[in-house]
Amino acid sequence: MSAITDVDGVLVGHHHRIGDGWVTGTTVVLTPDGAVGGVDCRGGAPGTRETDLLDPSNLVERVHAVCLTGGSAYGLAAADGVMRWLEERGHGFRVGSGAHEVVPIVPAAVLFDLPAGQWGNRPDAGFGYRACEAASGGRPAQGCVGAGAGARTGGLQGGVGTAGVSTPSGYTVGVLVAVNAAGSAVDAATGLPWAADHEVDGEFALRAPEPSEGGRAGAVAPPEPPLNTTIGVIATDAALGKAQCRRLAGAGHDGLARALRPAHTMTDGDTLFALATGAGDPVADHRVLDELCAAAAACVARSVVHGVLAATAVPGSSVPAYRDRYPAAAP
Repeated sequence: MSAITDVDGVLVGHHHRIGDGWVTGTTVVLTPDGAVGGVDCRGGAPGTRETDLLDPSNLVERVHAVCLTGGSAYGLAAADGVMRWLEERGHGFRVGSGAHEVVPIVPAAVLFDLPAGQWGNRPDAGFGYRACEAASGGRPAQGCVGAGAGARTGGLQGGVGTAGVSTPSGYTVGVLVAVNAAGSAVDAATGLPWAADHEVDGEFALRAPEPSEGGRAGAVAPPEPPLNTTIGVIATDAALGKAQCRRLAGAGHDGLARALRPAHTMTDGDTLFALATGAGDPVADHRVLDELCAAAAACVARSVVHGVLAATAVPGSSVPAYRDRYPAAAP
């Protein structure tokens, strides 16, 4: 298996609280030295910050972190803590001659997990700061961690998932998503994730359960009210421009549509960011960009599966994890 942190220059950190009325968290994808950024939002109910800045027609090209967080629109406050952490270290868009005169560029997106915990318990700036403090280049934890702490997907626990791949042209593409969709990640007729066929080198370790094993248990009713939105980051070490990054982010939504059914509903806020850490002139060969886009879509689909498989039942919640609902299929 591989991860978004296989991409040079990308760090990931989680911070969450589970228990005592808390079921929420924040995940930060850090690129302190800057990465060219893009975004594509396909859901009907997004909660975002600094996405207009990523339009190719606008000034700033490089971003220093992406903040993914629970808490619905309240959770956007977590990005303030990410900005503070970066500012303290002199990372940001330079606006003056002093080492401290920077403005960190931190796009953010939220998912809706408010009913998962006690009302009022949602991420603030401290969550974003602590997620930065925890960031590393190691393989990120998956499941009910960070922004995926309170995630649910089609009546099952959702969570954070990551995947990556090396392309034939020699580039690396990595993805991290927090899966919290209105749709389902699992085919109730088989007990297998919709995107199980995207498996690489046996990474999912699944098998189709026999009817007698309880795998084909029928559809799982989504909770009421629904807890929606899948958000994530696609990263690559290729050198891309802002327009190419937007294309990469858009291709990632193909992966969401393969892995979640339905995807991009009016109550989802599905948003994917793209980060390109490579130096030099942007890739000029459209065939290479197509290769990167195909890899992004496949990695998004794989990441959704990893997020659902890694999830565990949250204490005090009646929502089952995949491994509880389909024990005969789960690894």
